Amino acid sequence: MAMFDLDRLITDLFKTTVLPGIAIGLWLTDLIGKLTCTVALVLFAIVFVILPIIFRFSVTVQKHILFLTFITYPPNLDLKRPEKSGLYATRNFYINHRDQEEEIDVNIAVWHVLPNDLVRRYAKELHVDERKLSNITLPTIDGSTSNGGSISHDATDSVGDASDRYSRLEKVLGADHFKLTDEAHQRELFEEALRATTNDVVLYLHGNTASRGAPHRVELYQTLRALNYHVIAMDYRGYGDSADVSPTERGVVYDALAVYQYITSITKNPVYLWGHSLGTGVSTHLLSLLTEMSLPGPRALVLESPFNNIKEEICAHPFSKLYRHLPWFDFLISRPMYNNKLRFESDQHIAEFRQPVLILHAEDDLVVPFELGYKLYRRALDTRGKSWGPIEFHRFEKSSHYGHKYICRAPNLPEIVVRFFHAYRNEQY
Repeated sequence: MAMFDLDRLITDLFKTTVLPGIAIGLWLTDLIGKLTCTVALVLFAIVFVILPIIFRFSVTVQKHILFLTFITYPPNLDLKRPEKSGLYATRNFYINHRDQEEEIDVNIAVWHVLPNDLVRRYAKELHVDERKLSNITLPTIDGSTSNGGSISHDATDSVGDASDRYSRLEKVLGADHFKLTDEAHQRELFEEALRATTNDVVLYLHGNTASRGAPHRVELYQTLRALNYHVIAMDYRGYGDSADVSPTERGVVYDALAVYQYITSITKNPVYLWGHSLGTGVSTHLLSLLTEMSLPGPRALVLESPFNNIKEEICAHPFSKLYRHLPWFDFLISRPMYNNKLRFESDQHIAEFRQPVLILHAEDDLVVPFELGYKLYRRALDTRGKSWGPIEFHRFEKSSHYGHKYICRAPNLPEIVVRFFHAYRNEQY
């Protein structure tokens, strides 16, 4: 043990001194001047000592680095007009909830994307050019076409019930002075669409940077709507045009809870949770919270490009490459975030709820390495109850070049998702 500690001490000493040692060595051999050597040592001190110390003692800096709310794209995006992002028949609205811990009201910006089968039926009333509608081939399950819990009647609906559902929507659309551009009329229509249709709902929780309008996110909404799911996409506090409030782990989880409760207050149709990147940490924490509060949770969870916990993700992230081998990395960088409750411990939360989980991960993901997603999968297999919902893991080959953001482009994604949702649509865990 003593020998191990000595080896570690020698290794840490080498890592700490190698860069300044090179500068001093070059100066001593007259390959660089004294001024150049001094500048190199000062830069080393600033980059590898002073900045990490600032990071350790500044919660604000830690949150900025984790959430990256200051990175926005594409430029000049009008989030109040989702049609500008290629999303027809989509409602932009806001959900206000009270953050009891911080004693503030938080306004959360949301998009509700209608499923294509409904849009196709009422294209004229919704002012949609039918030529814009996606013609994606719907996957088949057990010989029948899956329709995302389509509005058309299923085994539990009679023809009369389905007709009645349509009539309720048509009553809204046919009301005197109805205008789709009027916020009150739009709210009535879209909420009635949630109540009246049998289409399932996907609540999407995005990762850090940008907003609900980021192009790769819009691509996923378009795929899910083409499969005839309602899509609800939100921006946490600090993102997009949501409340200009500094995010915390607890804060963004409660923002997601507010939107989830909004959905379930309107419809009894199955709801699925879909988290991407940082959103996977929000998703698992939300499900753990719902279980703790004894509230009904979603039917299933999709984790796209997940990590197991922030501590290991920080060590693996490309941004930490300069720092991860320094002996004070844990003390100055990873441990302070843990102490400030910026943890996103999916490997702990995944053992605290029963819902089925589908993990999607690309082998060429450089932001969240594939190994972390697989590690989370193995952790789930080891810690979850035998009678709980199963864990599925789907890898996407490196040769496909989906990276961190573009699994949404995988040709087999629709079938994977529909089969998973269909398998647990009527199950309760």
